[in-house]
Amino acid sequence: MANLKSLAKDTAIYGLSSIVGRFLNYLLVPLYTSSLSAASGGYGVITNMYAYSALLLVLLTYGMETTFFRFANKEGEDAGKVYSTILIAVGSTSVLFVALVLLFLSPISSAMGYAGHPSYVWVMALTVALDAFQCIPFAYLRYKKRPIKFAAFKMLFIILNILLNLLFFLLLPALYASHPDTVGAIYNPEVGAGYAFYINLACTATITFCFYKELTGFRYAFDKALMRRMLSYSWPILVLGIAGILNQAADKILFPYIYKGANAHEQLGIYGAASKIAMIMAMITQAFRYAYEPFVFGKAKDSDNRDTYAKAMKYFIIFTLLAFLMVVGYMDILKHIIGRDYWSGLRVVPIVMAAEIMMGIYFNLSFWYKLIDKTIWGAWFSGIGCAVLITINIVFVPRFGYMACAWAGFAGYATAMLLSYLVGQKYYPIRYNLKEIGIYVLMAAVLFGMMTLCRDFLPVILALVANTLLLLLFVAYIVKRDFPLSSLPVIGKKFRK
Repeated sequence: MANLKSLAKDTAIYGLSSIVGRFLNYLLVPLYTSSLSAASGGYGVITNMYAYSALLLVLLTYGMETTFFRFANKEGEDAGKVYSTILIAVGSTSVLFVALVLLFLSPISSAMGYAGHPSYVWVMALTVALDAFQCIPFAYLRYKKRPIKFAAFKMLFIILNILLNLLFFLLLPALYASHPDTVGAIYNPEVGAGYAFYINLACTATITFCFYKELTGFRYAFDKALMRRMLSYSWPILVLGIAGILNQAADKILFPYIYKGANAHEQLGIYGAASKIAMIMAMITQAFRYAYEPFVFGKAKDSDNRDTYAKAMKYFIIFTLLAFLMVVGYMDILKHIIGRDYWSGLRVVPIVMAAEIMMGIYFNLSFWYKLIDKTIWGAWFSGIGCAVLITINIVFVPRFGYMACAWAGFAGYATAMLLSYLVGQKYYPIRYNLKEIGIYVLMAAVLFGMMTLCRDFLPVILALVANTLLLLLFVAYIVKRDFPLSSLPVIGKKFRK
């Protein structure tokens, strides 16, 4: 139990930076969707470019985050040498990537559909390269159990990002309308969505300089033999990561190419904006991942490790289902995060959230093959899931538009999750309490149906009241079954007999 409390504490700290950061980032969604109309396709461009960025980030880190944790905790390995070798490797490949993009900027921009805006491409390339390099010192902070410093850097990025976006998408446009000659020296309305990319680059570069202590004070050394061993471990993780990120980003990359309508970026913007509401699930899974990865490798030698993993899975599912019901229950409030002309995409939110839950479960399940150094299994599972997703997109997007994107993600994650569970029970069996988990899932499904009916047939105020009561019913069951009030810190003693 002490181990789970430590995991919960670290998850809370990582989650604070992730959840608060993402929440503050939500401020950018109404900002973008009010400044860039759906018809303009501006938010669709942002959605498309950030999908490319997510894929490139996986390619440029090529599994070295997980590899660092594995080798830094491995008996007989020098953690300092592991860190130095990975820093040099990722830094070198990032520099090479930027050089190649600049060398072939024109054909790359044309192929991506941005021949008229090549700056979008080179700015994205430089930003992603810096992001990839930053992943290693961020991993080092997690390894050293420095969650507060980790969270502080993440929050600094978010705050800078929001302030600059407010400046270039709200304040300067208002000033430009009345003082075009003066404000025009630093602001050009023709840039539009491009400011989002320039701001991201500026903030990413700033955070890189914050890692001064993590990047100095030691001797840089590149161990070729060690790097070969790490690449042997990491390449299946790279394949897994590519497939995993394609499960999240492939629809947004492919959509402009396969959607038959002329308004592809408009439709993509609607889908991307609506999906932002579902990202509360991504916040929870990301916070859990930051704490859980070093936790799992650090506990691998303990005798009770499998029981702990099973309990962590159950609690993860409970709280993600609670988050799911909260978003569904208060959709009439949360929808105001995005502009009114993007509301037609709200129907994808429950589907995207359900897919995110399965992605989190798959991540939780994935440690069995990492712990036995059989990461090739992860490549197979994610690859098959990705193939399912891409196939559904290609076949159904031309007919059903972005709804096909949402269901494709659901099907892809479900496939990878089920395969990992079935094979994992053979090679690294863990006794998950499927009965109790199943009860929670069934209860959440019934409450979801009831909440949807309330939203469809009751006035907004009455629907919110009814959904709050249904949500409290779910919370009451959680408290009664797994989290009795007497076990809570500080106030728990008031409920003990």
